[in-house]
Amino acid sequence: MSKPVVAIVGRPNVGKSTFFNYIVGKRISIVEDTPGVTRDRIYADANWRGMDFTVIDTGGIEPESEDLIVTQMRNQADIAISMADVIVFVTDIKQGITTADNEIALMLRKSKKPIILVCNKADNFGKTSDDIYEFYNLGLGDPYPVSSLNALGIGDVLDAIYDELPKNNEVEDESTVIKVALIGKPNVGKSSLVNKILGENRVIVSNIAGTTRDAIDSEFQNSYGKYVFIDTAGIRRKSKVTENLERYSVMRTRACNRKIRCMYIYDRCKRRRNRARCQNCR
Repeated sequence: MSKPVVAIVGRPNVGKSTFFNYIVGKRISIVEDTPGVTRDRIYADANWRGMDFTVIDTGGIEPESEDLIVTQMRNQADIAISMADVIVFVTDIKQGITTADNEIALMLRKSKKPIILVCNKADNFGKTSDDIYEFYNLGLGDPYPVSSLNALGIGDVLDAIYDELPKNNEVEDESTVIKVALIGKPNVGKSSLVNKILGENRVIVSNIAGTTRDAIDSEFQNSYGKYVFIDTAGIRRKSKVTENLERYSVMRTRACNRKIRCMYIYDRCKRRRNRARCQNCR
């Protein structure tokens, strides 16, 4: 039996990735003070009180948006919710309850799964203690005030997760799993190849360069063995990288290139006369 699964959901820019990174003990998800940084489902293992479980970080849910990427982000979050044994709903205590929070809460109640309501960004809880009572209106039980940035109150949330997780899980042997990282320039089809291999829309695909930002792990098994395909962000020359977000994405990609079998994806040079000079053409 596989490990129990905990899905972290919420609207954009409420601190889900910071909360995720603290629980798993590593800086896996990219954290930036910009809505919509996380887009795909990001998996990592965690342990609390001797119990192993898998945590899924998801992109922000915007119920009313018709944007293509935002819609796919919402679909990825729906998949994480369907897979989860426990759902952690992260909100922003400073902003209070928003319309999106109410719609997400309604969606989560329909899942009939244990839901833990987290009110993040309670950096100085002594001054915001009265704000916590507003979140009882969501109808999801007692809210947990936390500060993911300052590691305040997270232990109580982990205890609540522990109480809701199934206790009869057995850890699978991962020593025989082959990890394969897909690396290449932006927009050459790395994510499309991962989806084709898995036979599902595991990662978001669009014609916009830079759609994939984090390193996304995807498990796959066939008659030859077990694999983990790691979809990575596209790598460009350092001189062309100007934004911090892209710089962090490239750092994640380069980290995946250590002690992992890599599959380089190339885009053929369209101009025939340049093929002899193009180092990316094979």
